[in-house]
Amino acid sequence: MIDVIGAPFDLCGRRLGSRLGPAALRLADLIETLEALGLEVADKGDCEVAKEFTAPDGIRNFEPLKQCVKSLRLMVFESLERGNLPIVMGGEHTLAVAGVSAALEIFDGDLGLIWIDAHADIHNPGSSDTGNVHGMPVAALAQYPSGVEGTKDTEWQTLLDTLGSGPPLNVENTAWYALRDVDQAERSRLNGLPISMHDIDRHGVEQTVKWIDQWLRRSGVSNVWISFDVDALDPILAPGTGTAVRGGLTYRESHLCAELLREALDAKDCPYRLVGVDLVETNPLYDHMNETAKMAVEWLASLLGKTILGKR
Repeated sequence: MIDVIGAPFDLCGRRLGSRLGPAALRLADLIETLEALGLEVADKGDCEVAKEFTAPDGIRNFEPLKQCVKSLRLMVFESLERGNLPIVMGGEHTLAVAGVSAALEIFDGDLGLIWIDAHADIHNPGSSDTGNVHGMPVAALAQYPSGVEGTKDTEWQTLLDTLGSGPPLNVENTAWYALRDVDQAERSRLNGLPISMHDIDRHGVEQTVKWIDQWLRRSGVSNVWISFDVDALDPILAPGTGTAVRGGLTYRESHLCAELLREALDAKDCPYRLVGVDLVETNPLYDHMNETAKMAVEWLASLLGKTILGKR
């Protein structure tokens, strides 16, 4: 059973509009596409989102972020407890903290994270130039200290407390894929498997996805969460996103990546399984004819087993 969960939140990034992402993905026939693969799908609706509010000298829109994380985390936690596969539709990538932290608690830290994104998203408040939590979800999952004092430090600790009683994310069990916009302060924190667009250009999708499979096997994790930000795609093909960076994955590169990940998961000797997926940062305000949402749905279908000629 797949549980589709909407997270219409966009208050901690540079651009508004990704709150419309879940609706755009539903209109791009996400549910129907998965059902056509023979999968059983339940649409669980959207998590709660509060109005904008920022405390003086605090993290921008911290209170609505905290409330949304709590609501979404509960929905994902319940899905995982039922043994289902949650698909979280964003909304901002910020909210990956909710689903991944729920999985970390459910599986007692036995989790590998594949972060498919142009950005590393491992800033903390002390290293961020913008102060937007949009660039900090991996650091929050790893429970990095804030690096600042005062209200922002208090709020950051409150956010970490909101992520439940599970262990922190082990950064060494995190792989990044399609990186091409990494700040200097983030580079020393990429202690897992960072794969940039340079690596993909030089070695190809097949080899770089093989690196991920080999790395996961060495890590010893039994569970994997895949977090897919549509800005991993080249904005010429997928303009509807919050922080577009030129030079991303092509349509076929992205699908080959998804297909190869599916093949790795289906291998008879595969020691890990897929337990959750984020599909985030679709922003219809910057899109054309809902093309980015359609590409995201097609990518997810490839990850969940759709192929050109079926099973061979």
